[in-house]
Amino acid sequence: MGLGYFVFSMIKYFLNIGVLLTSSAASAQFIVSVEWQKSGNVRDTIYYNPDRKLEWDDFRGAPVSNSVAAAITESGFGYRMTMKSVNGKTNVNITVLCYFNTRNSWVKPGMNSDYALTHEQHHFDITYINACLFIQKLKAAHFTSNNYEALADQIHDECYEALGKMQDDYDGQTMNGRLPKVQSSWNKKIDKELSSLITN
Repeated sequence: MGLGYFVFSMIKYFLNIGVLLTSSAASAQFIVSVEWQKSGNVRDTIYYNPDRKLEWDDFRGAPVSNSVAAAITESGFGYRMTMKSVNGKTNVNITVLCYFNTRNSWVKPGMNSDYALTHEQHHFDITYINACLFIQKLKAAHFTSNNYEALADQIHDECYEALGKMQDDYDGQTMNGRLPKVQSSWNKKIDKELSSLITN
């Protein structure tokens, strides 16, 4: 039986706020800012916090008895975009969310060991690593009033594809946590990547 599996989930919000009072595209100021949604856990969602590790009590979903997995982690990242345009100045704010879904994450009875929890935590960590990559690419992008929605969506999809590959490599190489030596190597690799992240 494999220790854990990763399940994708995705969030994208587009919100337009404010009255458009711009006179012409040529003279308008267009500013894009990017920030984290780091707090404010609500309902079934835990936002990633480097200082707050997962606990088995966070896995509140009902286990699937016929699943080969001992536990399931559902996490993902997404973004919320708001736009306000007044008097020739347009501000677009992109808020990035990296989250764990407590309702859809579960562990089977008797499988809640510390070793298994580390494996599941690293699924969430991998999501965070790729969410940070998403932020970095957003900050480096050349946004305009004509491309900001499509470009943000394109960057998101590219980073989500990278996330899927890393999660597949993690589970594939560790045999879903069944190979302790390989798991140990991944633990070190993930911890090293986390320590080198620039999240501001």
